[in-house]
Amino acid sequence: MAEIRDEDALRRLYGHPGGRSVAKQLDRLDRHCLDFIALSPFVLIATADAHGAADVSPRGDLPGFVAARAHDLLIPDRPGNNRLDSLTNILATGRVGLLFLVPGVDETLRVNGRAAIHDDAELTARFAVGGKAPRTVLKVEVEEAYLHCAKAFMRSRLWDVEAQVARSSLPTMGEMLRDQIAGKSGSTSGPSVVVEAESQEAMVERYRAILY
Repeated sequence: MAEIRDEDALRRLYGHPGGRSVAKQLDRLDRHCLDFIALSPFVLIATADAHGAADVSPRGDLPGFVAARAHDLLIPDRPGNNRLDSLTNILATGRVGLLFLVPGVDETLRVNGRAAIHDDAELTARFAVGGKAPRTVLKVEVEEAYLHCAKAFMRSRLWDVEAQVARSSLPTMGEMLRDQIAGKSGSTSGPSVVVEAESQEAMVERYRAILY
């Protein structure tokens, strides 16, 4: 197996993009992009730190939870695990890549741009749910936007009901975390953590109480 180390070698294998794959890229969100975002309940946020270490994190809420205009969009940061991987990466580089999904639609929307974290009360109040405002809102200045083709979703059959995997095919989240953390018991890094094998039902109920 030969390792490919430069773009010329890659291009000899793949060729160059052309036609629609290049022409479709926009420097703003047009009406089709805005409609797509309005229907999307789920976006993946890709970031990297100052050393290039990459991270991808999911964000989800009811469709329309991302407020978008032609040249910028706003994403509320709902309660999570407080690792803050995405946010600290944004502090370091000021850049994000976004991938919007719409259930049942095989195409996706990619948006790349500059990002900043805001916590002013008037802005966060716009995204309050049940009287609970997010701690921060991510503002993204759009530099690139383009619709991505359906081939990956067609191959994966992601939205196909017949291809869905039963949750029982995997251990519960509590069981997996228990085993993973126990497997690190010989490590001296970080504090000692004991995890009970929480049932999937108990976990879901616990999450429901802290969604916002």
